[in-house]
Amino acid sequence: MLLCDAAQVADGKLYILGGGWSLTGPDPMPSAIAMKVDVGWTEAEVGHFWVLYLEDADGRPVMVETPEGAHPVEVQGEFQVARPTTVPEGTPIDVALAVNLGPLPLLPGNRFTWRLAIDGESREDWALSFTTRPSPPPPAA
Repeated sequence: MLLCDAAQVADGKLYILGGGWSLTGPDPMPSAIAMKVDVGWTEAEVGHFWVLYLEDADGRPVMVETPEGAHPVEVQGEFQVARPTTVPEGTPIDVALAVNLGPLPLLPGNRFTWRLAIDGESREDWALSFTTRPSPPPPAA
């Protein structure tokens, strides 16, 4: 997983713009998460559900106000891969995913972490942390 300004998938490849940052803001900015998932040979031909969710520094879900009330910041989707006939049996199969996000109203001067879960499983290395810059001091009068 990689934080970036924008990402897209074309022909099974990730195209990344402005990738590799961990400091943003303080104003809300668009962002993206580029992901490459290695699907095990025995996990091919089966549907997989993923969810990407945002936590604050204390591990609590980040909430945003919507017309329907407060909701956690999360993105979810599904993928399924076929076993290619051109690779040896047992070879992991690549899946490229790109999640583009609009500006999120995050508190300045704080630390956040995107966490990924696939089929209900999450691992420590399936996380991306970043910090929002503090707000600039008000101009002197």
